[in-house]
Amino acid sequence: MDLLHNLLDPKWWLGLLGPFATVGVLGIIFAETGLLLGFFLPGDSLLVAAGVFSTPEAAQAIPGLKPLSFPLLLVLAPVCAIVGAQLGHHLGATYGRRMFDRPDSKLFKREYVEKAEHYFQRFGPARAVVLARFIPIVRTFLNPVAGMLGMDRKRFFLWNCVGGVIWTDGLLIFGRLVGSAVPNIDKYILPGAMVIILLSVIPIIREVVKSRRNGGSGVPEPQGKHHRSAPPAPSGGDVQR
Repeated sequence: MDLLHNLLDPKWWLGLLGPFATVGVLGIIFAETGLLLGFFLPGDSLLVAAGVFSTPEAAQAIPGLKPLSFPLLLVLAPVCAIVGAQLGHHLGATYGRRMFDRPDSKLFKREYVEKAEHYFQRFGPARAVVLARFIPIVRTFLNPVAGMLGMDRKRFFLWNCVGGVIWTDGLLIFGRLVGSAVPNIDKYILPGAMVIILLSVIPIIREVVKSRRNGGSGVPEPQGKHHRSAPPAPSGGDVQR
């Protein structure tokens, strides 16, 4: 339970990273968007916290932490998010569904892939790539799913850039403004992180509820060069009676 608490607490991450916090935040953003095992990392709340603790007043609340470089984050956070997503798309386009052919475990659930496919099919490739940035887990798995389902690399890159800049710089600027305006903001980081996570997963919860009401998975049948079609049904003469 303590481990889960720490993983969700951006202050814990920044304290752990210490003087390397700026570089560490950039690495985490890359890992969450580009590596499947990075889906549990706190992208949204960490970006907001990075903006908050780029102010000298807030940084003093964490021993050994120097203010994060806000200009560097504004420039390199979108780059890391974009490069990470491009890596995910490349892996999906190269290896296809083989990337996801593994049994469920405590970390990996096939449901994560199905939800990413659902958003890709429901909103269309362009909007899905942008909107997925703001949905935990989906933003990790949608990138390889987009490659697996055959989304053109140039088109993916365009909308990946749009989503990456809006997501990273938007949350960084929000954190910076809050950190400058609210006294003792460090006391509210963990509750604020929980609110951000809750707001982020609301779309997933809505889709799960809707799916259960409809009595199915709610996931449209994906179409793409790596999609594995079900074998054709036997003809009338082959059906055993």
